[in-house]
Amino acid sequence: MAERRPPQQRGPLPGPSARTRTLTHTRSPSPGKRKAMTAVMSDLQTKPRQSLAMTYEQLLEKVRYEGAYPTRERAEQALRMVVAGLGRQLTGEERVELAARLPHQAALLLAEQIPSPRPLTGWEFVKDLAERSHAGLATTRWDTGSVLSIIAPLAGPDLLTRILAQLPSGYALLFGRAELTQAA
Repeated sequence: MAERRPPQQRGPLPGPSARTRTLTHTRSPSPGKRKAMTAVMSDLQTKPRQSLAMTYEQLLEKVRYEGAYPTRERAEQALRMVVAGLGRQLTGEERVELAARLPHQAALLLAEQIPSPRPLTGWEFVKDLAERSHAGLATTRWDTGSVLSIIAPLAGPDLLTRILAQLPSGYALLFGRAELTQAA
């Protein structure tokens, strides 16, 4: 018969010692440090929090997982292609806000693109990406949906609605949203 052991007592969570915690929390920052901390906190509160929620590496891993890509390199290829393509389609405040909510490397990729003079429909967007990447339409459609469906939550519902209002028809499904049309 197996010997029964009493349940183990749970101790304090790992981390700084009680003495360190006490010293850290009892010290008051100098007035100069307090002012700097207030300025940083103010910036964090006014800037969209989504940009802090995910690093480029985390975004890349999410694309790899959601898109079922075999390698990190393949996921990055899809991410770069789609974000650059989106950068060619978006203009104005929506472009700036989306860039602010993306991880830094993705934001640079979006922002360095020159907007197209003629916006493409969702289907034309996928065909354009397929031509540029020398890939098939089905593969490019998969890549586009995989990346944009991950960017959608980073944008947030309000910004995504404004982005979809700016773009021609066909993008909602690429972002993982239903595309509603008005009856004639």
